[in-house]
Amino acid sequence: TPSVGSALATAVASGGLVVREAGDVEQALRMSSRVLDVEYALPYLAHATMEPMGCVASVEGDRCTVWAPTQGPTVAHKAAAAAAGVPPANVQVHRMFIGGGFGRRFETDFVTQAVQVSRAVGRPVKLLWSREEDMTHDFYRPAARLRYRAGLAADGALVAVDVVGASGSILARMRGGLGGKADAMSVDGVLDRELAVPHLRIRHAAVDSPLPLGMWRSVSHSQNGYAKESFMDELAHAAGRDPYEFRRALLAGTRQAAVLDLAATKAGWGQPLPRGHARGIAIVASYGSIVAQVVELSRENDGPRVHRVVCAVDCGIAVDPRNIAAQMESGVVYGLSAALWGEITLADGAVEQRNFHQYRVLRMNEMPRVETWLVPSREAPSGIGECAVPPIAPAVANAWFALTGQRVRSLPFTSHLHTA
Repeated sequence: TPSVGSALATAVASGGLVVREAGDVEQALRMSSRVLDVEYALPYLAHATMEPMGCVASVEGDRCTVWAPTQGPTVAHKAAAAAAGVPPANVQVHRMFIGGGFGRRFETDFVTQAVQVSRAVGRPVKLLWSREEDMTHDFYRPAARLRYRAGLAADGALVAVDVVGASGSILARMRGGLGGKADAMSVDGVLDRELAVPHLRIRHAAVDSPLPLGMWRSVSHSQNGYAKESFMDELAHAAGRDPYEFRRALLAGTRQAAVLDLAATKAGWGQPLPRGHARGIAIVASYGSIVAQVVELSRENDGPRVHRVVCAVDCGIAVDPRNIAAQMESGVVYGLSAALWGEITLADGAVEQRNFHQYRVLRMNEMPRVETWLVPSREAPSGIGECAVPPIAPAVANAWFALTGQRVRSLPFTSHLHTA
């Protein structure tokens, strides 16, 4: 949407509010042997859960019972009480199988609606949205734009990084505003805290959104992981270094280094590939866990065809390795669908995409082979449900560059590819 894109570009140019700062970035950039200055753009995304929003509600007198596939039973309980006009003590919420959540079912609009209808008609009500209602009345992942500037020394060492991001604010919607403060959640993962960069600055500008915003699987890491790891690849190329080795040097001595090593080793990094194939690597830490992914792809119909994804994971003590593998596979299919095709656009004040013929997702015959490898750890167990999503888009973009020499700095992937 041009108006959204121009608002984001203007916000990035304005510089935003400082979230984190060390050293003197501008001075360091002026003194650098080489400066990279790159912008990345990401679209609105729908959750596109396999099961659309649905709820069963029964309001009888001063009591309310709800059967809902909710990610937030506490907020659903509060919403049901308000919609039924009964005391919270008189509300019972039965939490059902979820049919896909990804953050969408933390919202309560579908619960409120079912309770209101039941209250109005005086009977139990089962409410199931159509796919078209679901896709055009979502709480969307914010569109975002990020500008990365970095200075390299003559030997290729990273001396300064300046990041400016702009997006709508989920926090502002949930809290009714930011009170003039920077949105710290929106900059989750724009730069690894472990990076020993002497001069750095992270800023963010919150932009008003024409669409309601919500948490989408991996939240801000989905945008920021793509930008950060695409930029790391660009830095490696500018420094004349192997993308894996460049990251490895920056992350030496951290938990991330072991994850990188495992992914590279299991993927056969540096070993010959079939003709017309290439590899790309990305690593993102989120929700207490670290996931590195190596993608192997080829060119098919002028776009990428992903054949293999090797995931290395450090999530602390692995409580259930099979579930971890399932989450890696799930995160890959979700993140890859979004990276290749996912985009919500507006026309005449309405969402244009109404069903899966306009909002493509990965099909079974397109699913790559996903391998999951665990870093042995005695750290406390950490999150695993979201952290496979952020690395997949940059790993694909980096592999595509290795194959074609073309940088893809805006998503979805296939909307911006041209026959070379």
